[in-house]
Amino acid sequence: MLPSVVPSVKELLNESARKFGEATFIKYVKNGKVEEKSFIQIRDDSECVCRMIRHTVSKRTHIAVIGKTSYEYLVFCSGVLSSGNVFVPFSPEISAVEASELFKRADIEMLFYEEEFADKANELFEVCSQLKNICCFSRAEEIYETYSSGSEFAELSDVEEDKEQCAIIIYTSGTTGVKKGVMLSMNSLVGNVMYEEYCTDIFNEGVVALSVLPMYHTFCFSGDFIKNLKDGLQVCLNGEFKDIAENLKRFQPKVIRIVPMIAQSLLGKIKILLRRNPGLTPKEAAESVYGKNIRWLISGGAYLNPELVAEYDKLGIFLRQGYGMTEVGCRISVPDEGVAYESVGRVIDICQVRTRDGEIQVKSPTVMLGYYKMPEETKEMFTEDGWVKTGDIGYVTEDNQLFITGRVKNLIILSSGENVSPEAIERKFSAFDLVEEVLVYGEGNKIVAEFYPNAEFIDAKGIDDIEAELEKIVDSLNETAKSAHLISEIRVRDIPFEKTGPGKIKRYETKI
Repeated sequence: MLPSVVPSVKELLNESARKFGEATFIKYVKNGKVEEKSFIQIRDDSECVCRMIRHTVSKRTHIAVIGKTSYEYLVFCSGVLSSGNVFVPFSPEISAVEASELFKRADIEMLFYEEEFADKANELFEVCSQLKNICCFSRAEEIYETYSSGSEFAELSDVEEDKEQCAIIIYTSGTTGVKKGVMLSMNSLVGNVMYEEYCTDIFNEGVVALSVLPMYHTFCFSGDFIKNLKDGLQVCLNGEFKDIAENLKRFQPKVIRIVPMIAQSLLGKIKILLRRNPGLTPKEAAESVYGKNIRWLISGGAYLNPELVAEYDKLGIFLRQGYGMTEVGCRISVPDEGVAYESVGRVIDICQVRTRDGEIQVKSPTVMLGYYKMPEETKEMFTEDGWVKTGDIGYVTEDNQLFITGRVKNLIILSSGENVSPEAIERKFSAFDLVEEVLVYGEGNKIVAEFYPNAEFIDAKGIDDIEAELEKIVDSLNETAKSAHLISEIRVRDIPFEKTGPGKIKRYETKI
């Protein structure tokens, strides 16, 4: 259950400033030097943005923020959330055409943007008639000075908040169909980090976390910003993906939220070190890549191969996955040291989970208010008795561990009436180095496996007939598979599958 009173982002900023003061909250690299910002500093700077917004707009407004993860990005996001207006984050990779369409649907009237997005911002200002104000992050210092606590605008940061009304609209990735704007209240957004910790020695004051994922995703914004703000961790912003290796050494983090692709890539670096330096122990090689303090890697966003988890365990690094969805506020289950490799963690105490016809359904006080201006789609997401339909197939154990086995919408329905989860078949191929990517789907009454092979492995092994090698793998798996899971045909492609922003294969767009 949630606490009787859930703090707002504004109240969290004030409480962390009071509790942790001048301790470093945010670290990042600027012009080759490490910059530090304290809990007090981010509170003060966010209040300046809050005052600027309230001085600029006369009514409650939907405000978009577009930019890469940076200190300014966090300040403008928290400034919007502190001002009593509605925060709408967008990927910096969004095109002007798509942004224009979504801005109109989301009723965006104000935009904060990173400087390199300036051309798109100006274009949007021209084509979106409802967009009345745009402001670049480069104006941050001017805003801090003009709207400081000693200015004539000081009282504008005194905001009366309604924590039940919409505070943020987050547009889903849109793997299929039209993107939907998930409306979360302040109670949903902050309430979702107010669960009881299963691991009491990790998320503590002063612990160093490296933030490597985009903040416009709920997984990262909720975990790396809001939760770490509450717990008093030190958050080091990575910047570009190419900088991860350097920043691991620079910041020496203890915990990182990642996606499986990053874990796999960094494990590859460790293996290369071990091959080139036979005298190194696995622990020493891991510390050369991750730094000496690394202990926890929390994965989300995609399937985490249990074999990858096992390899990290051998290195003395904890790697497990959690589970959640934006419509529930973010997290549904979180990992601890006692969960199985295949588990997606233990259901948090503020959520209830049940299964109906194999589908995981969730009830929580942090569920969304609905999809913005999409009542029919909102209704479809809930059961008649008010549980959120996740669309995932799985089960919960007696000790509250959650396991995901597939997606309802991806089920292959055979003429025999058998329902086959393609993900359950796809995961079997993770043990084979030849397979870089695989997509399994039904065609007529047969099951097809489509492969994008691993070019490096092919070159290293001198494989000439790729299809023949893949057929051997499929034959070996078919020997022990249930009759409904037999793969009847394989197809080989020479380009990777098209993917969503978080890196998931677009299942319906990429079939040959």
